[in-house]
Amino acid sequence: MNRISSQLASQLSLVSLDGRRRPEPPALVVVAHGSRDPRALSTVRTLLDKVRALRPGLSVQLGHIELNEPLLPDTLAALGDREAILVPLLLSRGYHVKRDIPEMAAATRVRARVAAPLGPHPLLVETLYSRLVEAGWEDTPRAGSAVVLAAAGSRDPESKVDTARTASLLSTRLGVPVVPAFATTAAPRVPDAIAALKARGFDRVAIASYFTAPGRFATECAQAAPWIASAPLGTHPAMARLLLHRYDQMTHARGAGNGAISHELPALAG
Repeated sequence: MNRISSQLASQLSLVSLDGRRRPEPPALVVVAHGSRDPRALSTVRTLLDKVRALRPGLSVQLGHIELNEPLLPDTLAALGDREAILVPLLLSRGYHVKRDIPEMAAATRVRARVAAPLGPHPLLVETLYSRLVEAGWEDTPRAGSAVVLAAAGSRDPESKVDTARTASLLSTRLGVPVVPAFATTAAPRVPDAIAALKARGFDRVAIASYFTAPGRFATECAQAAPWIASAPLGTHPAMARLLLHRYDQMTHARGAGNGAISHELPALAG
């Protein structure tokens, strides 16, 4: 019955009060990186189910940059010449957002626009805080508490800026120092950030896992934690809301051409 009701609501939403059919909204294509860890694909699929539950009737599709099917070019090819908004399931600006995704979209017939990455944004901070509490973080942290925000890492300097912005927002939320660190490519590495905090007298250092889903880097960073380590962002309800927020930003944007990327710093966006 729920499925039938959802289908009816979807059909009725396409009809205006005067009986004319409304234009079909652009498809939402969530672009994940891909991972060899099977938990990642399962997590992303569950997250997309939550997005669909929040927005019945919206076409929500999945495409991967690499490693998992469906690959993004295949997802876009199946859409034909339909309009679509591509929302990267990525946490900062970088090569994938600036080059890979737009180039894949440009090679298809889809009328595509590429949204900003998910971070920085207050909804990510909400998710990070929730995951830390689940791992044992206290509302009133004891003296000597600090956090390492463990991210994947990128050679793009804007990616590092975005991660640092998220660390700053999380520090304000927690009331303790939060140091951004990386699993690969960028510095400081997670073990180095932990060591630096300990050298400053912080003896309760938590790892905030700044990864969208379980995988090799998330596991390695959690194993380096001297105290608690949070789970990846995963299927937290705020993640589904943020994907739709990025989609809505692009549907409401004016004058955006095909393949356009929003370069806003979304940390201040509602």
